Amino acid sequence: MLLFVLLFVAIAFIIYATAHLKLHPFLALLIAAFGFGILSGMPLADVVKSVNDGFGGTIGYIGIVILAGAIIGAFLEQSGGAYRLAESVLRITGRGNVPGAMSIMGYVVSIPVFCDSGFILLSPLMKALCRRAGITIAGSAIALSLGLYATHTMVPPTPGPIAAAGIVKADIGLVILWGLAIGAIACLGGWLFAVLVAQRVQISPDKPGEEPPALPSMQESPSAFTSLMPILIPIILIVLRSIAEFPTRPLGEGLLLKALGFVGQPVVALLIGVGLALLLPKKLERTMLSDKGLVGKAILDAAIIIIITGAGGAFGKVLQNSGIAKVVGETLTGTPLGILLPFVIAAGIKTAQGSSTVAIITTAGLMAPLLTPLGLDGETAKALVVVAIGAGAMVVSHANDSFFWVVTQFSNMTPETGYKLQTLGTLVQGLIAGAAVWAVSAIVL
Repeated sequence: MLLFVLLFVAIAFIIYATAHLKLHPFLALLIAAFGFGILSGMPLADVVKSVNDGFGGTIGYIGIVILAGAIIGAFLEQSGGAYRLAESVLRITGRGNVPGAMSIMGYVVSIPVFCDSGFILLSPLMKALCRRAGITIAGSAIALSLGLYATHTMVPPTPGPIAAAGIVKADIGLVILWGLAIGAIACLGGWLFAVLVAQRVQISPDKPGEEPPALPSMQESPSAFTSLMPILIPIILIVLRSIAEFPTRPLGEGLLLKALGFVGQPVVALLIGVGLALLLPKKLERTMLSDKGLVGKAILDAAIIIIITGAGGAFGKVLQNSGIAKVVGETLTGTPLGILLPFVIAAGIKTAQGSSTVAIITTAGLMAPLLTPLGLDGETAKALVVVAIGAGAMVVSHANDSFFWVVTQFSNMTPETGYKLQTLGTLVQGLIAGAAVWAVSAIVL
């Protein structure tokens, strides 16, 4: 019970400190991490190690990805490439349908790509679309975020669903099939939330006091196809790596597998994207690559996002190592919820410690021995259990989730606004996905 109380106090502190005391989120998250660890009874050395591991591990995974994404975004904006893409997309969707376009992009991109990387990759395009359409960024950012989440948690080859399928011995093909279907329903719900709720919040695509980038001459701007390459090529490389490393090894075990395993790593793929972004300006000048040029400005902008994301990782790691996930899981396994049991357990663990992947894997481990007693040991039932776990792992994204900080910092949201939009949006979308799993199971099981 102490862990639940401390978790509530820690989250309340983060909200109050950042929203009312105007404390920097980096400091608020670190104070919450140390405070929770010490008061929960963790050995002091373990608290420090958890903070260091969480901060370093998160930055080690996503730091270069954020930097590369920021550089790609800077060159897309400066060259006019982002506006070229924006014009092309708006001609297809119409100026009033930017959130719908971002929702669909997120749903597709996050099947093979981690939602953090996907949001960073598509953020420049999203901002350009909002500028050209003259609308708030809030609706489009949440539509993109929720679209990414829909498939990230439920559709292989994302690592979480793949691991869960292996643990409960579910057929991966069936998991993909049901994950895509339930994910589409969840994505639709997320889009409606973005349009009906988030779109009402006025947030400029540009930071306060910052002028939007000047619109270059369309004659000097790169083509839409060329502008798309720094975004599309990294995504394709990451997708090919996921396909190549599928358990059946469809592309073989030889040199191609090793090559794709290297270039398909998000860090390498985005650095290739940076190389392609350097081709966007009509004339590449050395000053653009200096500490005072486009690269230098992009690195400075990314640094704030990186340290806040790292602090969120530190807070999440302390929660993980405190054992709260195990407590939540064991508390909920005794409830007679049927197919909703894995959803509820995953939601509790996700909310408690922040990582969707950890929530998915932990819940799968808890559910594996319960499948036969619950009558969920058929092939379709096991696939739906995996999807139910993924649906629960959306609920909810808040301060202990690095993705929360990626979304808020790249979208010019305050933490308070992030709770109103990102956290509430993941709750709504997760509940819709859970209800869809329950409805499908009532028909097919």
